[in-house]
Amino acid sequence: MSKGTVVLAYSGGLDTSCILVWLKEQGYDVIAFLANIGQEEDFEAAKKKAVDLGAKKVFIEDLRSEFVEDFIWPAVQANAVYEDRYLLGTAVARPCIGRRQVEIARKEGAQFVSHGATGKGNDQIRFELTCYALYPEVKAPWSMDANLMHIRWVRPHILELSHGPADLYLMTKNPEDAPNTPDVLEIEFTNGVPVKVTNIKEGQSKDSPLEIFSYLNEIGGKHGVGRIDIVENRSIGMKSRGIYETPGGTILFKAHLDIETFTMDKEVRRIKQALSIKFSEFIYNGFWYSPECDFVRHCITKSQENVQGRVQLSVFKGQVYILGRESPKSLYNEELVSMDVQGDYDPCDASGFIRINAVRLREHHRLQSLADNKQ
Repeated sequence: MSKGTVVLAYSGGLDTSCILVWLKEQGYDVIAFLANIGQEEDFEAAKKKAVDLGAKKVFIEDLRSEFVEDFIWPAVQANAVYEDRYLLGTAVARPCIGRRQVEIARKEGAQFVSHGATGKGNDQIRFELTCYALYPEVKAPWSMDANLMHIRWVRPHILELSHGPADLYLMTKNPEDAPNTPDVLEIEFTNGVPVKVTNIKEGQSKDSPLEIFSYLNEIGGKHGVGRIDIVENRSIGMKSRGIYETPGGTILFKAHLDIETFTMDKEVRRIKQALSIKFSEFIYNGFWYSPECDFVRHCITKSQENVQGRVQLSVFKGQVYILGRESPKSLYNEELVSMDVQGDYDPCDASGFIRINAVRLREHHRLQSLADNKQ
């Protein structure tokens, strides 16, 4: 007699194939779920393998568009980056995959979900927190990762801190081997979200979310943009090495940062920057579906109402160079900042401003000097 039905997040690789067989041996009916989030994969071959190993059903779900629109775009609006360097390509994919896994589990009446993430990593936490948040009654009986946004490499030899092998990268060329002429792009934003990308030299444009992101991956990959080799702090407390390729995400991060600074009030942006750090931590630690993350996400969305305009940039040999920007919501006043035109600004006002701000500094150092003299 079956112990129940399990929906397994299946990749076709060794880990999840072993788990599928083990679950069958333990007496579970297994439904294999393969998520297409942009990784290079032979899904039909993986489906056949799952059936051959005993899967009761196999679902192949194309999640690429919703991955971009519902998960990558909010990360772009937030300038989400973990520990100043990691653009969260794996972390932001997990709530997308987990959401569909739960939908299938509910539809099929499955009591259990399973995955191939290791207990030492972050992904077990991300998958299971997502499933418990969206399907509270569910139980969870008991890697390279790639998707549309990036590739993360975890191999035995890169767990050491030595130089990574040259043939490791798949999405990006070595910048030294990249073309000798740049690609010049214009990216248009509305509400902090890219709505169009144009290759100025080629006259080629993309305007659907999936096409925009895929094209930026293509251009960024061609020029070797978005490679990082870092040591990061995992959710469970240990440090780990990660080598990541995020070509399209890196281009968008640079472009969005530029148009946001151009169009957002200074004090609003200071608050938004603090919220972005929290948002990045929530994503990394698996709390996408938490009430606190939902609150922060709504605040960030509100902050993006005036982030509108176009950014021109050059992509060349591993780098993204901002060339210019324009916006109907610009807060830049050329006359106000000019050294040649006084405009509405009275330089005498600065004297009072300086004296007020100096009160605290003068008093601090006066008291510090008194304390030092007593010693």
